[in-house]
Order: sequence, then structure tokens, then C-alpha cells
Amino acid sequence: MTQPIARRSRAPTPALLAFCLFAALPAQAVEYAVLKPEASKISFVSRQMGVPVEGGFKRFGAQLSFDPAKPATSRTWIEIDLTSVDAGSREANEEVMGRNWFDTRPFPTARFESTALKALGGNRFEARGRLTVKGRVKEISAPFTFTESAGKGLFVGAFTFKRLEFGIGAGPWGDTDTVADEVQVKFQITAAPR
Repeated sequence: MTQPIARRSRAPTPALLAFCLFAALPAQAVEYAVLKPEASKISFVSRQMGVPVEGGFKRFGAQLSFDPAKPATSRTWIEIDLTSVDAGSREANEEVMGRNWFDTRPFPTARFESTALKALGGNRFEARGRLTVKGRVKEISAPFTFTESAGKGLFVGAFTFKRLEFGIGAGPWGDTDTVADEVQVKFQITAAPR
């Protein structure tokens, strides 16, 4: 009758122990907080007589604190210099900065400040917050996608607001048959980790 061969137990190697220890540690959170303005863009689309008219802003700032693993703890604000508007020509820019539109002398900036941020699944998120233009404040929601590439985070999204709620386009421009009430704002924000 043969006896079973006793197997010698082998002690785990240092490399295996190190791997197990690393695997048990929680993943490091990455917080995207440093705006890269040269790789960012904020634009808008309005409709005049049913025709889309595009424009944008050359100067804006942002303070970000975004962790894709913990979106509920994330916060952001974006401030746009309305005097940097590019509406297609010098005459159009001067008109848009005037009293009937942005009225940039007393109101040189517009600002969005988030109050809540949630994940929608996949790489989709939604920021809710306060939009302030010409001293008027409205709650809006801004859906966006977030992707990570080459050590940077890219936020791409859009939201629509009603310009007349902010007093944008007064006088003859208040006629929504000429200029639509709804304006779409599109953003592409690039940020690096803190």
C-alpha cells in the first residue's frame, strides 16, 4: 500500500506579497482642478429668423474640483468675461455688449456655480447650479461627458437657457420671431489633476 506523498508548502514570495498588498489598497482618487484655457472653449448658438448664429467667448476662468469616482463631492464655478464676446464682427460685438444685450458696463461677467453633481452612467454626468447674468440668477442643469486622456480630463457638454429671463435682448430684440428666446451654450473644458 502506497503512502500519499506529502506536499511541501511553499512560502509566498516577496513579489507575491507586494502584489496582494497593492491589490487590496483602494484606488487613488484623481481630482481634476487645474483649468487648461488654451485647450478649452465656450461657445453659444442662437437663432435669428430661424437661422443658427454661432459665437463664443475668448476669456473665461474656472475653479474645478472634480473626482469622477466621487462626483457628489465635486464642485465647480465658471466665470465668463462677456466683453470678450466674439459674435462674428466688431459691429456685432459692440451691439451684443450694449445695453439691450449683455450691458457689460455694469455687468461685465456671467457666472455658473454648481450646487450638485451626479453620475448618469458610463462617462455621463449632470451639473446643477446657478447661472448669473446681468444680476439675475436662475437654476439650470448642464449634462456633460467626461473622458481622461494623456493625464488630462475633458468635459464636453451643453445647456439651453431662455435669454429673456436674464433681460438679454431688450427693446426691439425682445421679439422672439426675430431672435429666438432659447440660446444654447456649449463648453469644452480641459483640466489637469491638482
